[in-house]
Amino acid sequence: MYEEQRPDHGPLAGFTVGVTAARRADELGVLLQRRGAAVLHAPALRIVPLADDSELLAATKEIIEQLPDIVVATTAIGFRGWVEAADGWGLGDELLARLGEVRILARGPKVKGAVRAAGLTEEWSPSSESMAEVLDRLLEEGVDGLRIAIQLHGEPLPGFVEALREGGAEVVGVPVYRWMPPEDIAPVDRLLDATIARALDAVTFTSAPAAASLLSRAEDRGLLDEVLAALSHDVLPACVGPVTALPLQSRGVDTIQPERFRLGPLVQLLCQELPGRARALPVAGHRVEIRGHAVLVDDDLKPVPPAGMALLRALSRRPGWVVARADLLRALPGSGRDEHAVETAMARLRTALGTPKLIQTVVKRGYRLALDPSAETKYADA
Repeated sequence: MYEEQRPDHGPLAGFTVGVTAARRADELGVLLQRRGAAVLHAPALRIVPLADDSELLAATKEIIEQLPDIVVATTAIGFRGWVEAADGWGLGDELLARLGEVRILARGPKVKGAVRAAGLTEEWSPSSESMAEVLDRLLEEGVDGLRIAIQLHGEPLPGFVEALREGGAEVVGVPVYRWMPPEDIAPVDRLLDATIARALDAVTFTSAPAAASLLSRAEDRGLLDEVLAALSHDVLPACVGPVTALPLQSRGVDTIQPERFRLGPLVQLLCQELPGRARALPVAGHRVEIRGHAVLVDDDLKPVPPAGMALLRALSRRPGWVVARADLLRALPGSGRDEHAVETAMARLRTALGTPKLIQTVVKRGYRLALDPSAETKYADA
């Protein structure tokens, strides 16, 4: 059987992706790294341990003492965590017995599985996994005078609670996995600095609170405008779903989101988007694709130091045209006034690329990408 030969690097090789998640950050990081990405992890929030959560304990006791008419289970891990926490407090059997007396709506198949694993049976579950569909069903049936408990999961539910209350329902929130600011803010600051420096190609968000927390920290540091500018133009913000994207969109930042709100589809979307944003040029008989911290030369991945990437990007802005040493010096990160720094960085760049003829030295003028003649016209005004 014929097997297509593929490059030994992944679709995200040469790109650096920021991860703001606290929960399931390791899983997301592994998915990205398996596809070749470098990952910068900066949890923008931390999760209050369930066993220590006094609010969840109080809500659990309230549910047991004053039974709701309906319980809405929103996430599988949240529902399981709630039952396990109740067990730890010695309330597990009592909670399950009480939940067995009420109508349970499960947001989707995974949540339905968690409900059944606890020995309970849901009344209904939408195939779409949409909270909007859950809300529509409740409002169509009528909620006036009903007491409805909603298992929250750290995520805001825009309009959901308000719509039920407007319909006459009493709404009780069960706050599973509350978010708090991170104990160590240094990783978040590093991610913000990398975003502004365009040292990241994308930043992933898996919860709205994490997105809001990151922007809040940027504002505290006086960096909000710079961060928003980077996310709007150069650093791709990728959100797991529309609710997660709300804090960014409210600031005018467009995001990308997978059709299915899961980590796997989120990573697959990045695998499509980031290579599509990379600049590819025909240079000296080779196909050169400029990625975040590496270059593909005919599908051969070449890691390049930051100074070399800065020079290469400056040359690629006007491919085939001569770029003066003084202009290249200004492009170097942290450069001084000595143009010898350009020569040193250029030598290292050529070594990293492994194909010296890609970049030509034009005596007394500067350097140029050796753009193939057939492409000169196409890229003349690039």
